[in-house]
Amino acid sequence: MTEPTAINPTPKIQIRGLKKAFGDNVILDGVDLDIGKGESVLVIGGSGSGKSVLLKCILGLLHPDSGSILVDGQEVVGLYGSDLEEVRAKFGMLFQNAALFDSLPVWENVAFGLVQGKGMDRIEAKALALEKLAAVGLNEEVAELSPAELSGGMRKRVGLARAIASNPEIIFFDEPTTGLDPIMGDVIDRLIVQCVRGLGATALSITHDMASARRISDRVAMLFQGKIIWSGPTKDIDHSGNPYVEQFIHGSSEGPIQMQIRSL
Repeated sequence: MTEPTAINPTPKIQIRGLKKAFGDNVILDGVDLDIGKGESVLVIGGSGSGKSVLLKCILGLLHPDSGSILVDGQEVVGLYGSDLEEVRAKFGMLFQNAALFDSLPVWENVAFGLVQGKGMDRIEAKALALEKLAAVGLNEEVAELSPAELSGGMRKRVGLARAIASNPEIIFFDEPTTGLDPIMGDVIDRLIVQCVRGLGATALSITHDMASARRISDRVAMLFQGKIIWSGPTKDIDHSGNPYVEQFIHGSSEGPIQMQIRSL
């Protein structure tokens, strides 16, 4: 007896034919990518491969030249103003260098979007900020410090607390372990997994750090020359059979990816 065919649910994020160029420099050249609800997908690729441009297009910070980005089935490309803000309300973001406001204490950094974006009462927002800081292993004393008083690992934790402050449905992680030693990188990755699972959120990350990639993702997609050239479960990445992926994950100078090196 033939099993009935399962109906695939609508992807949380669906990208089709996404193109973006800056002058003659083509960055994205027809990107196709699906990210399921509750899935953690990580995009890898060399410097300048378009990973950050892809994130910015999804966030609406850059407008693609063509293509489609659906979030919960709603087209994002072409949205402006309040319509775009309504979609962005689903997002949380951990920036590469945490991007904290040096003039604000830690708790106000965490609560910034709640107060400025949602108009939440400051007392309520501070209580929620303390709750999120506790979720990433930081106590109330840290809440009153300035970002300048924090170590790199603590700044990343604060950035993560801010990213989850509004209980987002989708969280973006931009090089989450950059600048951290291997031990602190492992700590941050574990917190990321814990927070994402705790919220039941969908995650999209970009990184060069393959150790981090293996820890935080369910699925990996590789971006090369403007297209996704391989996508599969993270557990299969060492057996992808794709020479570009194999060269990248092993950090080898020999292979199909040829770096442009300028003579000094």
